[in-house]
Amino acid sequence: MKLNETNENRRNGDPETRFKNTCLAACQKILAQVARVKAAIFAESYQALKSHERLLRLAINEAEAAAWQTMFPNLVFPTLATEKVQEVIAWDARQRSFRRKSEVFGPA
Repeated sequence: MKLNETNENRRNGDPETRFKNTCLAACQKILAQVARVKAAIFAESYQALKSHERLLRLAINEAEAAAWQTMFPNLVFPTLATEKVQEVIAWDARQRSFRRKSEVFGPA
């Protein structure tokens, strides 16, 4: 019996090694998914925020950091990143509005 188990382990690899390899593959898959979504969100948002590329990158990175603190970062990240980007777009719109008002009314 013991001999059969040993031969099977040799054929299929050590169970611990297989487990490690499976976990590593799953982690690499999640990393790749997050990276693809991150690039896609950046590309979509870049046109709206060309002048604030640094803020856009910071918002997306902040969303990624928060997502990695959850059990399912690949599921949480897209929503968090989208919300952060929308906040930056809204901030930019408010800033432009203030600039227009100051141009109309002139210096105080």
